[in-house]
Formats: sequence, C-alpha cells, structure tokens
Amino acid sequence: MRTGEGHPLADRLRAELEREYARLDLINTQQRSVEAERDTADAQDVAVERKRNMLLQLRGIGPASAAILAREIFGRSFANRRQLGSYLGLTPSAYDSGLVTRCQGISKAGNSFARRVMIEVAWLWSKYQPASALAKWYDGRAAGQSPRIRRIMLIALARKLIVALWRYVEIGLIPDGADNGAPGHTPLSAAATA
Repeated sequence: MRTGEGHPLADRLRAELEREYARLDLINTQQRSVEAERDTADAQDVAVERKRNMLLQLRGIGPASAAILAREIFGRSFANRRQLGSYLGLTPSAYDSGLVTRCQGISKAGNSFARRVMIEVAWLWSKYQPASALAKWYDGRAAGQSPRIRRIMLIALARKLIVALWRYVEIGLIPDGADNGAPGHTPLSAAATA
C-alpha cells in the first residue's frame, strides 16, 4: 500500500489500518450471526414464520422489518383495527374540556419500538409501492405541504398501512394496488375480493 504521492505507508498508519480492518471483520461476523439468529428464531413459531414470509413477499418490506412486524405486532391477536392502532400508540389522543374538543396528536402510549419500525416501513412503502392506493393517498395529501405536515401525514400513512398489513397477514387481502414483486402478479383490491 502506498500514499497518494507514491510513498510507502508509515508503520503507525499501517498498524491503525490493520486494527480498523480487524474491527470491520469482527462487526461483519457478528452481523451475519445476528441475521442468522433472527431468521431461525421465527422458525420456532409456525404462525409467526408464515406471517414473516408473507410480509417478505411485499416490495419495500425487508427481512429485518418483516421479522420485527411479525414478532412484535402480528404475533398477537387483535379484535379490530382500533386495538391494533392503540397497541402501537398511533391513535389520536383527544382533549375534551367543556366546549373545547380537539386532537392533541397521537397518544404514543403503545409499543414504541414497533411504532418506530412501522413509521420506517411507511416511508419505505411510499417509496417502493408508489402505485398502491395508500402511497397515492399520502402523495395527494402531502403534496405541497411543509415538512412538518408531511411528517404528520407519514404517521397517518403508518396507521393506515399497519391495518392493511394486518388484514394481509390475517386473511390474505393484499393492500390495494400493492406489488408483491412476483412476475405476472396482478395486485388485488379490497373491492375485488369483497
């Protein structure tokens, strides 16, 4: 190895680079180990593994997100979409005093880890599923808005998307216009299956 001027590397710099490469190798080894553990952990529960595999079929949802959603959210049973939204803390918290009634934003009273992952999945959904009804809804509402309003609308998209994904893993209803990445796949709509 040589410097940009063609001189050999100093001993101290070479030693520092060797330490950095050793750290990088250790991190890569640990990452492979954690990913293998993640993939085999879901195999212990057949229902969670099935739901994880279903989520992986949708474009924009990767292995880590699918594992977290399947384990943290869809490994539980919910009676309705409101319970699901409340579990994630994505439901509005109302302020009601006398004649004044208004919404104070989301409650954030649920599983914060799963909520953060779901918000990230919502952002990825709008990027990788632009033809879906939910992405079009978000684009229509957030177009021309300030960054603050776009963030608020992304939370609303996350709430709508988690309900759509819940229906998908529970009854197999693919979200409207979603692409599962399979060749020749024609997206199903809720109206077509009703």
